[in-house]
Amino acid sequence: MPGGRLTLEDRRLIAAWLKDGLGYAEIARRLGRPTSTISREVARNSGQSGYRADEASRVTGERARRRKPLSRAAPVVTNGYGRDLEAVRTFETDFAEMMVATGLPRMMSRVLACLSVSDEGVLTAAELARRLQVSPASISHAVRYLETQALLRRERDGRREQYVIDDEMPQRVWAESVRANQEWIKIARQGAEVLGTSTPAGARMDDLSRFHARINEVMLDDRVAVYVGDAVTALAALLHAGRALSSPALADALGWPVERVSDALRVAQEYPHVAGPVTVVSGGEGYRAVALVERLTVAQLGLLGSRAPAAEKSPT
Repeated sequence: MPGGRLTLEDRRLIAAWLKDGLGYAEIARRLGRPTSTISREVARNSGQSGYRADEASRVTGERARRRKPLSRAAPVVTNGYGRDLEAVRTFETDFAEMMVATGLPRMMSRVLACLSVSDEGVLTAAELARRLQVSPASISHAVRYLETQALLRRERDGRREQYVIDDEMPQRVWAESVRANQEWIKIARQGAEVLGTSTPAGARMDDLSRFHARINEVMLDDRVAVYVGDAVTALAALLHAGRALSSPALADALGWPVERVSDALRVAQEYPHVAGPVTVVSGGEGYRAVALVERLTVAQLGLLGSRAPAAEKSPT
């Protein structure tokens, strides 16, 4: 059965095909297995007379019987809240399987689910490995991947490294999703320009950019506007000023603490898409609001010139 353990019949086919001179890759293709499965099987179970199916099956069975059964690890969740621990374990498994079904790799899903059901939201690599009954290397690989997706973060507690899932995780995931969509928009617009929107391929790229732009519009709804509202306000103030301003000067103008202004400017710089066609740049004189020229094609920039005229003020 593809994906399961090799059967005696599988091993007999391997032995016959090896005798016929077939390579590991071809044998793997015929059995619907990874090439590494075949090469490992032959390397581990070949004797002085070569690979023999019956002998390979016997040796594998003996090896499996010698292995000590894994003890069931203590649950991460304590019973201080009167929970049904078996129900918690079942939920943890269901949660991980749901994430696998949405495309997250299995080990990463298990690590994230394990952290999610712990009340502290903090576990060490050793605790995760013991709970999930996997190697520390598997935990390390999963954590590196989850970090790139902004799904957890590391912190040190003395000599120990801990992995943390906190209340800010949803916001980080949201911001990363918006950023990824912006990259799709950017590359699709580039493709539309290169291929020509009047061609089928160019039109497809143009549709793709519009699709991801629509996703970002939906994500940046009124609920999210609260999250990025300060960044937009700071950009509006810089545009109105028409000159570079330092953080303290902008804080005085807005009546905000300097820390709030700094956070707003950081968001505007890290996520330039939150304010549409405007972003912020910093220099020796302070911060300035400028047009996000990435939204314009090379041809459009050429027709507009190096500097577009300033927008007219709305009548008051």
